[in-house]
Amino acid sequence: MAGVLDGKVAIVTGAAMGIGRHAAHTLARAGARVAVADISDLGKLAGELGELGADVLTVEADVQNEARVKAMVDQVVSHFGRIDILLNNAGIVTHFNWGIPRWPRITDMSKEQWDKVIQTNLGGTFLCTKHVLPHLEAQRSGHVISMHGGGAVGSTATAYSVSKDAIRTFTRFAAGEVRDSEVCVVCVAPGGAIATENAPEEARQRLPAPDSLENVFVLAAQAGMELSGEVVQLKDGKLITLPW
Repeated sequence: MAGVLDGKVAIVTGAAMGIGRHAAHTLARAGARVAVADISDLGKLAGELGELGADVLTVEADVQNEARVKAMVDQVVSHFGRIDILLNNAGIVTHFNWGIPRWPRITDMSKEQWDKVIQTNLGGTFLCTKHVLPHLEAQRSGHVISMHGGGAVGSTATAYSVSKDAIRTFTRFAAGEVRDSEVCVVCVAPGGAIATENAPEEARQRLPAPDSLENVFVLAAQAGMELSGEVVQLKDGKLITLPW
């Protein structure tokens, strides 16, 4: 495949369905070689990307586990020879907008649930970024893209909202650390709740699907250094920055 990302190598975490699956498709159509990672089965996605003519690698990886994350990065480098794009998409989302029961209030939430949300959303973003950055810094180019918000509604989304606001701050400071290496670090805001393939039919009729994000990840993977550290969103086919 040929396109604006021809020859680039992208890692997409949480790729089996939803936004991650959409991102993998759009990056592949833009010419990227794509490593898709998830704890769920990736066979269907690999088949879809193969039909597009994409060069694809599937990796089973739990982003909470540092050893597994490092092994994922090592496997991608061994297979493709480089990494150019990391999309930190894996996460635990509230899905309140789907009619899913609300999470417990702080006083009723178990430490185990809190830790799982924080360690997956924020911790996974940290670990994947930590192990990919040395490769990007060594080649003095590349993009780290993380996800901000979109799924929380109401007052019992504390763990989710904290993790996503922390990812926004993480993006800002990580960008500062690697700016001299010409590595661009951005955060993508989907702009609201998304109904993925596994959402109830009622929610899929009412809410936008992942393809409503169009080519936002392709654009983010081409973002200039002036956008590094920013939260970006798609508007009228272009990236705009959101105020802090």
